[in-house]
Order: sequence, then structure tokens, then C-alpha cells
Amino acid sequence: MSLRADFDKIELQLVRVLHTVITERSVSRAALRLHSTQPAVSAQLRRLRALTGDALLVRSGAGMTPTPAALELLEPAQRLLHDAEALFGKRSRRGDFDPAAAELRFRIAASDYLDPLFLPELVARLQRLAPGVQLDLQPLSAEYDYRRSLSRGEVDLVIGNWLKPPEELHLGRLLSDEVVCLVGNEHPMARAKGRGWTVEKYLACQHLAPMPLSPGQAGVIDEHLAELGLARSVAVRSAHFGQLPQMVANSLLVLTTGRLFCSRYLGQLPVSILRCPIAFPTMSYYQLWHQLSHAAAPMRWLREQVRDVARALVAQAPAAARLISSDTQ
Repeated sequence: MSLRADFDKIELQLVRVLHTVITERSVSRAALRLHSTQPAVSAQLRRLRALTGDALLVRSGAGMTPTPAALELLEPAQRLLHDAEALFGKRSRRGDFDPAAAELRFRIAASDYLDPLFLPELVARLQRLAPGVQLDLQPLSAEYDYRRSLSRGEVDLVIGNWLKPPEELHLGRLLSDEVVCLVGNEHPMARAKGRGWTVEKYLACQHLAPMPLSPGQAGVIDEHLAELGLARSVAVRSAHFGQLPQMVANSLLVLTTGRLFCSRYLGQLPVSILRCPIAFPTMSYYQLWHQLSHAAAPMRWLREQVRDVARALVAQAPAAARLISSDTQ
């Protein structure tokens, strides 16, 4: 059979199967995402193997791993699907998406820095509005290359906070939050109700901080301190951000982060919020996505739900405007 004849047999759906199978690394998961059956996707994978002359997916332990050739094909497949969307996706761009009837998978990578209630509220909202949708949630960490995952279609949306979000990605601002200090009620500055809370005393404290989201970066708080020529002593770094308030409550450690997050623990734990003696820029939270999913109606709908949940959390925030004044009286 000639190369021309092989080429003429490649339809757009086969390219979509190629992209989905490689990104999902599973025939069964690809079938779910494509609204197809496992036998049908397996048959299409056999066609793709014959056309490419490569295994594409090979067994690796309990799962499957793309071959080097498959990874090389991923970017051209993404471009082709994106161009096809630009040519023929007018219905999708008009918003022809019914969440109540949808059966697809959304994949989100998110930090829990924003608010302890954010992800539970988002899950509840999606379950209510789109009960047939599957949702994969994974944490952000310094080891997770979210930019690469977005560009390869392995994740649909990334939610977190950055001083300077990557320029090659689309972004939607979710909220901006004041940076404050969370301390245990037995901390000297809490007992003094913030009086005498100076820059020097703040820097001299033992601090608690989350692990940075990007390798080689210090995190937004320490990055800003470095720009001011300052440094604090971080006694504990933890990847488990949701546990940091409990660590603060049982120690003399200081956690510097957004007010919305800290406010959820007032009344639950013996902690207080103090104004920071250093002027930090507001902490901005974003959702980031790649051009690959920019025009897709389901992804636009998902981004709208994320935005609305963030706005609702701000509107319903507790009166943790109960900040202890740091002004000397």
C-alpha cells in the first residue's frame, strides 16, 4: 500500500484517539473521555500502530507508558486538533454545551492555598450541575510540571497563586487577598494584641511555610522579602498546606499567607490573625489554561464554575476582618 493511500485513511477522529490515548495512557480511560467503547478504541489504536509503525503505548508496571515516538507525535496532534477547532468549531464556540447531559472528564491541578472550602465547594457545584462529569483533582507541587502538562493536554486547568504567571498561558484572575500572619493565641505577639509587632521581630520569629510550587523558587512570600533585601527564618516547610494552621495553633510558629485562608480557622483553632509589619503585595490567585482548550465550550463552562465558586467564597467569607491591630497604642 502506498504512503499516499495510508495518508488518505487518516481522519480527524483517529488523530483525536491518538492524542487522547497518549495523554490518558490508558485505553479504558481514553474510551470514557471519547464517549466510545474500549474495543473500539483498541481497534483504532491498532490502526494507529500500523500507520505509525510504532507500539505507541507499552506496558510499564501496572499501567501503560507512551513510547518516545508517541510523545513526538503528541504536539503535532495537538496542533492539528486546535486548527480543526478553529476551522469547524463554531457551534462549540457559541456555547453549545449541556452540562446536565455531559459525560466527560475534567482534570484540574490545584493548590489548597486559596481556601480550605474551595475544592469541596467546586466538587459540590459540579456534582449538582453536571452529575455525569468525572473530576480528577491533583495537587500542585514543585515536582509537577504543570506548564508541560497543560501543553500536552494532560490537565485542563491549573489553579494557584504566582507573582508572575507564565506568559504563554491564558489566565483568569479569581481573587486578590491581603497577606496576613496567622499565629497561635499563646504567641507573644498575639498576647500583646499586635502591639510592638515590628519588622525586626517578625523576621526574628520562627516561620512556617508551604513548599514552593515551582522548582528552584522560594515561594511568593520569600521572593518578595528577597526583593526587599530581607530574609526570614523558615523552621518548617510542608507540602500539606491544609495542616499548617494546626501546626501554628500548637506552636510559636508564624504562617504568612492570605487572609481568606486564615479566616476559616478562627473559632475552630486557638489562633489569631495579625497584620504583617511588612507591606506585602496582595496575593493573587489565578486559573491557568492552554490555548488547546481555550475555545472548547466544556472548558469555558468549567472556568466559569471555578470563577463563580471563588467569588462566592469571598462574598461568604467570615468576619475575619477581625484583624488585631498592629498599631502601637
